[in-house]
Amino acid sequence: MTGELDHAWARVTATIRRAVTDSTYAIWLEPLRPVSLDETTLTVTAPDELRSWVVDRFGRILEEAVATVLGGAVRLEIVAPGAAPRPPAAEARRATAARGHGTSVPPPPPLDLSFNPKLTFDQFVIGDTNRFAHAAALAVAEMPGQAYNPLFIYGRPGLGKTHLLHSIANYVTHFGGGLTVRYTTAESFTNDFVTAVHGGSMETFKARFRHNDVLLIDDVQFLESKARTEEEFFHTFNALYDAGAQLVLTSDRTPRDLGALEDRLRERFEAGLVTEVQPPDLSTRLTILRKRAHHDRVVLAEQEALEVIAARIADNVRALEGALIRVVAFASLTSRPVTADLAAEVLDGLYPDRRPARRSVADIQAATCDAFDVTLDELLSPTRTSRLAWPRQVAMYLARELTDQTLPAIGHAFGGRDHTTVMHACKRTSERMARDPEAFAIVRGLTERLTAPR
Repeated sequence: MTGELDHAWARVTATIRRAVTDSTYAIWLEPLRPVSLDETTLTVTAPDELRSWVVDRFGRILEEAVATVLGGAVRLEIVAPGAAPRPPAAEARRATAARGHGTSVPPPPPLDLSFNPKLTFDQFVIGDTNRFAHAAALAVAEMPGQAYNPLFIYGRPGLGKTHLLHSIANYVTHFGGGLTVRYTTAESFTNDFVTAVHGGSMETFKARFRHNDVLLIDDVQFLESKARTEEEFFHTFNALYDAGAQLVLTSDRTPRDLGALEDRLRERFEAGLVTEVQPPDLSTRLTILRKRAHHDRVVLAEQEALEVIAARIADNVRALEGALIRVVAFASLTSRPVTADLAAEVLDGLYPDRRPARRSVADIQAATCDAFDVTLDELLSPTRTSRLAWPRQVAMYLARELTDQTLPAIGHAFGGRDHTTVMHACKRTSERMARDPEAFAIVRGLTERLTAPR
C-alpha cells in the first residue's frame, strides 16, 4: 500500500501544483502528508496551525485534484497528525447502506485543471501598466478569432501574463457557447511533441492541439532553438489560424527579440496585436494586496502591513502575493497579529527596505557643504564666486529633484532667493552634467548618498 499511496499522492500533488503558485504550495500545501488510501477515501494530515486555513482556502482545489487523479468516487479527508484514519469497513458499510436505501451522492465531475479556475478577469487588478493588455485579452475572450488574432502579450515574469491566459480560458469555458479552449506552455508542447514522435502517436498529438477554437500558449520563448518543435508549432499555428481559431501567446520578450526563433514564426507572432505588461506602480500593488487579503479573509491588525509589502516588492506580482502569504503564515505560526512591524520583520531577510530615504533641504545643504568643503553660511551667502556658485546650484538642483518642496520654498531656504534663481540653477546644473563627466559624477555621488536607506 505504501508504494501505491506514494504514487497516488505524487500524481495528486503534481495536479495541485498546476493550480496554485509555487509560493502558495510551498507554504500551505507542501506540509500535507498522505497516510492512507482505500477505495473511497484518501486521508492526509495537515499541521494543527495550518489545517483550518488549508481546508477553508484550498479544500475545493484539493478535492478537484483528487477527483481528477483518483476518480470521483474517492473523497479527501484532512486530519490532524497522529489521528487514526476512518476504518475502510465503516466507509464501505455507509456506502452499502446508502445504496440499500436508494440514496446516493453523485461524485463531483473531475474538473479540467489545465487552467486555474481562480484566475479570472474579475480577480485581475487593472492598473496603468497593464490596462491595454487586459482590454485586449478581454476582447479576445469575448470575440475569439475576430478581435486580435494572434494576440501576443510580453513582459517580465510575474506580471500577470499567465493570469490573463487563464482568464481567457475561464471566460471562454463559461461564456463561449461550447467553444473549445486549450491552455499549455511551450515547454509542455515540446514534451508532448517529443513523446508523440517516440511513441508513434503524432496523429493524436495533432488532434489535441489543432482541433480547438482557442489555443493559449505560455512562454513561447522556450521554443527557441528547437527546430523540429518549431516546425510542428508553425504548422499547428497555420492550421488553427486558417480555420479561424484564436491564438494567444505570451513571452518574456517581444517577437523581434526572439532572435533564435525562425523568422516565419516571429512574423506570424507580429501579424496580430503585440502588447506589453509592465511592473505595477505602488497604487496597483496595494490594490492587488488588498484584493488578495480580502479574498483569503486575512485579518490585518494594521493596514500599514500591506504598505510595507507593497513598498518592498515592486517588480513581480507573484512575489508580491507570495510575500503576503509568507507574512500571514508567520503570523499564524507565531500567534501574532499582522502588523507593519511583523511584515518588516518577515521580509527583512528576503526583501530589504530599499526605499529612498526622505531628505530635507537642510540634509541636502549639509551633504553639499561636506562634498565641496564649504560652510553653510558660505552656501547661503549672496557671494557669487565660482567656488560657491557651483555648489549652490548643485544643492538647489538636488533639492528640486529629491524633495517635494516648491521652487519658492527652495529659494527661501537658500537665503531668500527668488524662484527664478532656483530654476536657473537647475538648468545650469543639468547642462553642466551633460557636458562634464566630473560634474555628473559629483552630482550622482551626492544623489546616491542622499537616497541610500538610513
